Amino acid sequence: MSQSIVPAVEEKQLDTSPTLTFEEYRVYQSNDDVKYELYKGKLIPMATASALHTSICEFWVYKLQRYLAEHNLDLVVKTSVGVRTEDATSRIPDVVVCTESLWQQALARPGSGILDLSETPLFVVEVVSQDRRADYVLKRTEYEQANVPEYVIVDPTQNRQRVRVMAFPEGDDVYTQVDYLPGEEMVSVVFPNLRLSVNEILDPPLVEGLIKAEQAQLQKAERLAARLRELGVDPDAV
Repeated sequence: MSQSIVPAVEEKQLDTSPTLTFEEYRVYQSNDDVKYELYKGKLIPMATASALHTSICEFWVYKLQRYLAEHNLDLVVKTSVGVRTEDATSRIPDVVVCTESLWQQALARPGSGILDLSETPLFVVEVVSQDRRADYVLKRTEYEQANVPEYVIVDPTQNRQRVRVMAFPEGDDVYTQVDYLPGEEMVSVVFPNLRLSVNEILDPPLVEGLIKAEQAQLQKAERLAARLRELGVDPDAV
C-alpha cells in the first residue's frame, strides 16, 4: 500500500499586535517598566541598557553639557527624549541635543517628551545594543530623511569597536560617514571643536570622578587667587 506524503506547510505568523497612531503613542502608558519606540505604528520594546551602555551615555551627556556651556550655546542635552522620524515612527535616541526653544515646546505638551517632525534635533547618539540592524540601517535612514544634521553610532561590541559619525556635507542631503577606531580621536561635524578619544567613549571614566577632578581644579584656582590677593595682586589682572 502506497503511503501518501503530505508536505509540511509552515503557517506564517501573523502580527496581531495593535497599531497605534503617533498621537496615541504620545500618550501611551504601558503596564510594565519597558520603554517602547514606535515603528510604522507598532510598539517596539527597547532592551534594558547594560552598565557599559549607561556609562557611555552618561559620558556623552557630561562632555556635551560642558561643551555647550563653554561655548555659550542655547542648546540642551537630554536622554529618554523621543524623536519622531516618520508619520507613525518615533525613536528614543540615547542622547539628543536640541535648541532650548524646542525643549520648551516639548515641555508644554502633554504626554511623552517627543520632538515632532518639524522639531529636528541637531545631534543624536545611539549606542549599539542587541538590534544592530536598527541602529546601523533603519535609524540611519530615518534620521537622514528627518534631516538630523549629525547621527553618531557608538559600537562597543568586541572586535567591532568603533564610533561612526554621519552628517550632511555642505549643500548635500545624503549622509556621509566616517568611522573612528580605538586609538583615534572622534571629531564632530556639528560641533567641530568637540574632539573625544574613541578609547574614552568606548570605555568611559566615571562621570563622578570627572566632576571631582573639576572641583579640585576650581578649589586650587580659588586658593591661588586668595594667595595673590594677600600679596596685593589682583588675580583678575594677571
